[in-house]
Amino acid sequence: MRRIVIFDTTLRDGEQCPGASLTPQEKLEIARQLVRLGVDVIEGGFPIASPGDAQAVKMIAQTIKGPTIAALARSLPADIDAAAAALAPAKKKRLHVFLATSPIHRKYKLRKAEEEILRQAVWAVGYAKKHSKDVEFSPEDASRTEPEFLHKVLEAVIKAGATTVNIPDTVGYAIPEQFGALIQGIVERVPNIERAVISVHCHNDLGLAVSNSLAAIKHGAGQVECTVNGIGERAGNASLEEIVMSLKVRPEYYRATTGVDTRQIVKASRLVSTLTGIVVQPNKAIVGDNAFRHESGIHQDGVLKHRLTYEIMRPQDIGLGESKLVLGKLSGRHAFARRLSGLGMKLSKPALDRAFARFKALADKKKHVFDEDLVAIVEDELPPEQEVYKLAYVHTASGSETVPTATIRLSKEGKELQDAACGDGPVDACYKTIDRLTGLSPELVDYGLHAVTKGKDAVGEVTVRLRYQGAEVSGRGASTDVIEASARAYLNAVNKLISAPTRRAYLQRRQALHP
Repeated sequence: MRRIVIFDTTLRDGEQCPGASLTPQEKLEIARQLVRLGVDVIEGGFPIASPGDAQAVKMIAQTIKGPTIAALARSLPADIDAAAAALAPAKKKRLHVFLATSPIHRKYKLRKAEEEILRQAVWAVGYAKKHSKDVEFSPEDASRTEPEFLHKVLEAVIKAGATTVNIPDTVGYAIPEQFGALIQGIVERVPNIERAVISVHCHNDLGLAVSNSLAAIKHGAGQVECTVNGIGERAGNASLEEIVMSLKVRPEYYRATTGVDTRQIVKASRLVSTLTGIVVQPNKAIVGDNAFRHESGIHQDGVLKHRLTYEIMRPQDIGLGESKLVLGKLSGRHAFARRLSGLGMKLSKPALDRAFARFKALADKKKHVFDEDLVAIVEDELPPEQEVYKLAYVHTASGSETVPTATIRLSKEGKELQDAACGDGPVDACYKTIDRLTGLSPELVDYGLHAVTKGKDAVGEVTVRLRYQGAEVSGRGASTDVIEASARAYLNAVNKLISAPTRRAYLQRRQALHP
């Protein structure tokens, strides 16, 4: 197994992603997580670019122990001096200098001939070497550079003292087979290549950054430059988590490993996403919200029988909990029953069949079915409760200059009970009055209101969730008067709390299983 060096450039190239500007303190916070992640090199920034970048690199160099701290510089004296000054406090430091080598860059950007480029590259490495023993050289746009000239440049900079030679696919132009052959050519045709580590830095303009990086590893690259979540210039960089997990999942193919603690991947991903404001797409490999979620009934059934049927990685390996079976219209009976069991719900086969049919009908109407929906479905399949209290009358008074008050009359076993109470609003007053009449004071966990029909006379449906003495139940009520609907929903939930012993036993058992 070859040990691949993970060079993280989240704080330098990753920050070049539009809208991803980081403060020095935020860069330091991410750097600390990169240490926990176990990367080998942290590129802190481009010091000549701004005072803030220089400050960030210096803070990281002063604080971070363990990884090598790198800073980027063009092949110019002022750039190299600025990078060296920022890196001065680091125990382990690397100066990373670059110079474009491709024909299009030579002609239109630098306006220099090959020999001028060669002389400047050699000079830059020699000058950087005065500040640091560890010097990395990048021939910018290497993938579009003539191989013969590229080999000549690499040989010269290694002779000048470069310890790492980085091959950037700067504009994401390369194709995996081509890029792998480029690396293979460097291994075979640069005479002194054994004196330096071959690195690669791939961009994702064609969506091939990770593929190109892995092809390079297969053909001899010993270092990969990458970013957390694949953020970076334009379409981004090679994704650190995708490269690391590819090597972890397919060791027999790549015969390579890293020093990354993969259990820290999710923490790093979320921290970078939070601080940069760049949201991770749901279907992003490894760290996307859907990466370990299964909705298809066939897939869910397979995963429940044996995880490897549809999962090539364990979510725990990247710092997540269990895989999630997302309940939707494609879900099957096996996943439905497993979710109910996980919620502490046990139904007979006939009741399960009825609940599953209702679940499928509901799933056709909404994308995802949540646990609260399942509770409501299953409660209807439990032994029917006696409706202890019935709402006979409700009247409320409220206004900007009036204390909200509710008067409620309930019927119980043929007798009528009536009381009134004040509250923060008419709904709160209703609920306090019902509490006085029933002798209960449950906690209102959730309250929701939506229109069932259209128009000014729409029917409003209220849903509530109450918690009382370890039990939690839902209640529903509907009326064209939302205050009445609110009272009916609350009373519906109260009846569930105080009715049939079988229901109470069930609710208490469920709460004991899932406090």
